[in-house]
Amino acid sequence: MALIQPDPTFYPSAREAMLAPREELAYVALLDAAGQGRPDALATIDLSDGSITSVNDMPVAGDELHHFGWNVCSAALCPYAPHPHVERRYLVLPGLRSSRIYVFDVKDDPRRPRLVKTIEPETIFEKTGYSRPHTVHCGTDAIYVSALGNVDGDAPGGVFTLDHDTFEPKGRWEADRGPQELHYDFWWHLGHDTMITSEWGTPNQIEAGPSLDLLVGRKYGHRLHVWDLTKRRHLQEIDLGDQHQMALELRPAHDPTKTHGFVNTVVNVEDLSANIFTWYHEDGAWKAVKTITIPAEPAEADLLPEPLKQFGAVPPLVTDISLTLDDRILLVSCWGTGELKAYDVSDPLAPRETGSVRIGGIARRDPHPAAPGRALNGGPQMVETSRDGRRVYFTNSLYRSWDDVFYPDGISSWLAKVDIADDGSLSLDPAFFVDFAADGRRAHQIRLQGGDSSSDSFCFP
Repeated sequence: MALIQPDPTFYPSAREAMLAPREELAYVALLDAAGQGRPDALATIDLSDGSITSVNDMPVAGDELHHFGWNVCSAALCPYAPHPHVERRYLVLPGLRSSRIYVFDVKDDPRRPRLVKTIEPETIFEKTGYSRPHTVHCGTDAIYVSALGNVDGDAPGGVFTLDHDTFEPKGRWEADRGPQELHYDFWWHLGHDTMITSEWGTPNQIEAGPSLDLLVGRKYGHRLHVWDLTKRRHLQEIDLGDQHQMALELRPAHDPTKTHGFVNTVVNVEDLSANIFTWYHEDGAWKAVKTITIPAEPAEADLLPEPLKQFGAVPPLVTDISLTLDDRILLVSCWGTGELKAYDVSDPLAPRETGSVRIGGIARRDPHPAAPGRALNGGPQMVETSRDGRRVYFTNSLYRSWDDVFYPDGISSWLAKVDIADDGSLSLDPAFFVDFAADGRRAHQIRLQGGDSSSDSFCFP
């Protein structure tokens, strides 16, 4: 009788995952810069030298691929998981504009993924009532997908699930959504049977680009929502303050015994700062407190795009964060100022900055050591950290219509790498620079072969 072994890339705890072999490949979503006529793509990168081993064009144009993820992860080892012997072999890619989802198989030839299934938007509309799938996370019982709005592009947005085996939509996740309407990201505390969700805006609010009227009117999202993960019921709303517009990426502690995590807000409309909040559980309730503030940087008006000229400053525009598996270092991408920051969050309520690097930026256009004479646009945006917490990979495109407002000369895209030292300081790898200029498409989400710091969740401390 053959012995069934779990996928070797599954780890019971984050501590064991940190001892995993070093990542060899990265998978990167490439977005059509012009937004017309050319399909998006999935690129595979050899991380030993930064070479591109393959580029898979999607079958049709207009998807705007976003935060893709694995079909299953280490959560499959949870004692109550009904799928403990599935394989981490499929990448699930959501098209944010098209509402189409692609499934790629990377098992047979990891350097050349193969498209094996397409879920058409009409199927998602019919079975979930949602549209604009944005983020994919692998859960214990299904593949979870966030969606920014309903079929008409309005509220409510929420979460739907896909079957682990067939990838068919199972339906809307929420049984009782309470006051929740806006949606963006979601993650969970498996050890506490709790899901957290965040807010950006409806598709109709965001697809044309950022709206100054909506910002001034404080109409974008600024709340967290707490849910009972098993009963799928809304438990609590946490308002971060309506001046803190766009509460985006959620990074809960990887240790399932802990109840804290971090969320970034993109811009404070009162001073253009960006902020990080720490959420935590205390005295029977979930709470959040602002723990990091990153101020705007003064800049000459002629270096600024039209919406910022009147302010004479560049907002940091923190658009992504990443937490190392030991819950010690939080990486923060400042897409506006072109800075990647690191904070020691061993005390989650008192972060301490430990490192910073500069590349790109709205006003600065800092070069990379591999291309010293080239002024780079874009800035650190999507961030992914290796399982051992030693390397950080990041790309420079946010969302096409928003790229074009803040970087109106167009983003020439790249992928860079930073090394994290023992003390949390950062240094750009001078030899690693993947240039997508010849391809012409823009790099966005990154996933690392075998798993990474923002795709796995664990049931054991």
